[in-house]
Amino acid sequence: MRAHLARVDAVIVQAVIAGALSFSHLHDLAAAAGQDGWKAWAYPVSVDLLLVAAWRRMRQQQRAGQAAGGPRLWFLVALAASLGANVATAGLLDLDDVPAWLRVTVAGWPAIAFFGGTLLAHAPHTPETPAAPASPATTDAEAEPHAVPSAVDRPDRDALSAPSTDPAPAPEPAADPVATSAPAPAPAVALPPALVDRVRALADEHRSATGRPADPDAVRARLGLPPAMTASVAAHL
Repeated sequence: MRAHLARVDAVIVQAVIAGALSFSHLHDLAAAAGQDGWKAWAYPVSVDLLLVAAWRRMRQQQRAGQAAGGPRLWFLVALAASLGANVATAGLLDLDDVPAWLRVTVAGWPAIAFFGGTLLAHAPHTPETPAAPASPATTDAEAEPHAVPSAVDRPDRDALSAPSTDPAPAPEPAADPVATSAPAPAPAVALPPALVDRVRALADEHRSATGRPADPDAVRARLGLPPAMTASVAAHL
């Protein structure tokens, strides 16, 4: 337990040190580009917030099985701004004579960060598991065909009620057997492509860990899907 706490504390200390250095480099670069006073301190806050927001949104969309190209783009933009400031203040750039293009870039960063943050905040939220249409689960008893006795198999009521003195029973009328058919099983619900990939990934993970094929009902339970979609999951295993 103590070793685990020590490892976590070391990671936190390292993160604090790296964040403080990056924060200072962004401040120094903003101040050298003409953003003095409180404005120079606001630049590192803006870059770090955009970096964290893009990372969180990217992870959310990846867990939901969606494409995360937009959040990944803004994450790379914020990472380039932070890394660029770290490199620029390492002695490769004269902070007393900042080039004009860098001044323009620093001055235009607030608009870029505001645009990226707005897109990340107002992106549509999609649940991780799609809602399945309500359909009754087909049980084994419903799937089995019900045998309906034909008229040939049923004893004739008139023959049973006839007196015992009748030497021969009344002939049974010939009747066509009643056509029986089993109720059709419920059709499998179509799964989205992203959910199909998730089902196959869980099946491959189970096969590599145990050496046996995955149970469709277990995969369906891990995905949080209703029991009615077990057949749909089994169709893609």
